[in-house]
Amino acid sequence: MRAGPPESGDGLRTEELLLNVGPQHPSTHGVFRVIVKLDGEVIREAIPVMGYLHRGTEKLAENLNYTQIIPYTDRMDYVSAMTNNYVLVNAVEKMLQLEIPERAQFLRLIVMELQRIASHMVWWGTYLLDIGAMSPFLFAFRDREIIINLFNELCGARLTYNYMRVGGVKWDAPPGWIDKVREFIPYMRKKLDEYNNLVSGNEIFLARIQGIGKYDAQTAISYGLSGANLRCTGVSWDLRKDQPYCIYDRFEFDVPVGKNGDCYDRYLLRLEEMRQSLRILEQAVAQFPDGGDIMGKAPRVIRPPEGEAYAAIESPRGEIGCYIISRGKQEPFRLKFRRPSFVNLQILPKLLVGETMTNLITILGGIDIVVGEVDA
Repeated sequence: MRAGPPESGDGLRTEELLLNVGPQHPSTHGVFRVIVKLDGEVIREAIPVMGYLHRGTEKLAENLNYTQIIPYTDRMDYVSAMTNNYVLVNAVEKMLQLEIPERAQFLRLIVMELQRIASHMVWWGTYLLDIGAMSPFLFAFRDREIIINLFNELCGARLTYNYMRVGGVKWDAPPGWIDKVREFIPYMRKKLDEYNNLVSGNEIFLARIQGIGKYDAQTAISYGLSGANLRCTGVSWDLRKDQPYCIYDRFEFDVPVGKNGDCYDRYLLRLEEMRQSLRILEQAVAQFPDGGDIMGKAPRVIRPPEGEAYAAIESPRGEIGCYIISRGKQEPFRLKFRRPSFVNLQILPKLLVGETMTNLITILGGIDIVVGEVDA
């Protein structure tokens, strides 16, 4: 005789429900799918399904020269394309042992910190939209537009920039551009205070986010988490400080850390990271060199010597790395990216067990993934 569904304590029959969240769902932040096994509103199991946006970037790179690969990095984490550009060219420059001109270094640092702020503003606006607040999304995109316009003036693009080059940058800052960056800093500081006053103490917001998606430092390290997903547990690790690259060692800034390891700490950290980026930018525009080259003495045909190199930097989502194996040709023999969105996402099934469906959206959004980087 076939057994029926199990009975609950009050005699009512219950059964588990399989539910697809995504891949076409606004709160999955891209074409990403989670299969959840539900007991009522409680999640018993969660299975992430990736690959809907996979384009084979690393394999395609084996048939491209190093300059041709740069636009492909734009399309991985398309919310933070400048940092993706940099990690690739930095790995190649390590192999070539290139010296980068001072002015190019400053331009690189300025655009990467502007990009960090723009990326966090996208996260802040969309995360609060996930939770149910409409106005912050509009405010965030209003202020992000200033940065996008600055990038448009610099390189003629708004999202995928193709700006970095092996040895420097493709375009110099136009006249008055640095002054516009300087004017943006006090404006954005004021807006961050407004963001904080608008949202951070809101009772409904706190009820949705405090104590949700909690884990400790040992768990974060064992999963290889980085960025705010690691620092929210109290671990102070930021590659700009701990393994300095570009010219970050010249500037004073703090690495904000949390202590509770929950979604609220991750939220507060990203707000504070924007403030620290403004602090770096303020120092950078004050020290910006009046003249100089924007390209070093890179060969016309880039052929790194036979060997391998790994470069890692602090992107808005954590450690992004680029590993290259060269056979002395124009194309890499092998290229591999360490993608923080992909690595950070691995903790999601663990965090969702025992949570409700509403908390699924809160936890996933708090990780801050970009699906183009998850799938590459």
